[in-house]
Amino acid sequence: MLLPEIFRPVADPSIDLVLSANKESLASRSAVYTVSGTFPDIDEARVAILGVPEYRGSFLNRDMKSGLSDIREKLYRLHRHAETVKLVDLGDLIPGETLQDTYAALESVLFDLISKNVIPLVLGGSQDLSLAFYNAYKRMEKVINIVGIDARFDLGLPDDPSGSNSWLGKIVMQQPNYLFNFSNLGYQTYFVGAAGATLMERLFFDAHRLGQLRADITEMEPVIRSADMVTFDLSSIRQADAPGNTQPSPNGFAGEEACQAMFYSGVNDRLTALGIFEMDYAADRGGQTAHLVAQMIWYFLEGVANRKNDIPHPGHDGFTTYRVTLDKTDILFLKNQNTGRWWIEVPLAGKNNRYRRHNFLPCSQKDYQQACDNEMPDRYWQALQKMV
Repeated sequence: MLLPEIFRPVADPSIDLVLSANKESLASRSAVYTVSGTFPDIDEARVAILGVPEYRGSFLNRDMKSGLSDIREKLYRLHRHAETVKLVDLGDLIPGETLQDTYAALESVLFDLISKNVIPLVLGGSQDLSLAFYNAYKRMEKVINIVGIDARFDLGLPDDPSGSNSWLGKIVMQQPNYLFNFSNLGYQTYFVGAAGATLMERLFFDAHRLGQLRADITEMEPVIRSADMVTFDLSSIRQADAPGNTQPSPNGFAGEEACQAMFYSGVNDRLTALGIFEMDYAADRGGQTAHLVAQMIWYFLEGVANRKNDIPHPGHDGFTTYRVTLDKTDILFLKNQNTGRWWIEVPLAGKNNRYRRHNFLPCSQKDYQQACDNEMPDRYWQALQKMV
């Protein structure tokens, strides 16, 4: 049960003005916890926004100017198109006395929301808050896929404390482990050490360079379609488009590519949680980054409103099946007849395999064509190694 006393209501007076303004705005479809309002009812909500202004885990080790209301003010002025997504805004989670207290409180909130089929959309805060996401799924004993949109891997070193540059390493080392796969989108080689790249390969995780994705941004889609949760580091966006991030760089995703990634996240039937992290409000210029984050959220909501429910199921009704024989092994590809999205069936090692929900692997037509050319798709091979 969510307790209102652990949240701070949205206090910016401009929010009240926005909420009473344009009847076609997103505000007219949202229930926002404001100083003058009541705590929203989440029973019929589809997406719940919550701010978490917690930066003690940041590698920068300094306080950040809070600017979550800047994002909200721009978000709620945007026009709504989707009628089916009920949005609530819970305000900001009050940071705990210690960083670990904040992790625990956020984990509990995420557990409650996900259990009620409400998608939490967390506005951080530093990216180490992703640990709380993972621990919420761990409480459910749910084996998950994580997609990180990030210029770095954030594996850290074994002795590093929990933080924004080591959160993934802390997840990998947990036992029992509930992480089936981690996929990185947008890493930049000069930010990634050789040891980190080698560890990613040994864990059979997949990583996609920024240059490769920008050459064909649609290749993001099948990767994101596999995710139970997406964690987005705003430092993966180039500084010209998002100056208010914690590690600005001249290279990175363009703003419209970040919005495309958010639409792919929303339309992913499997995704149940999203976090957007590493905004440095003090470094923003004219609200540019806040405005981009608002538009990213808008695209995510559009994606949620357009979900297709096309994950394969026994019998494969509504799918066209393609069988490719590769090295005397049959590989089964499925193409949804309505959406045109592709999947590979990965054989399970046993009837009670704990990875059963991952045996249909999202892919693209390029993977099918690669198999037809007698080359095993990388994503299929990596999944096979984990099914044992």
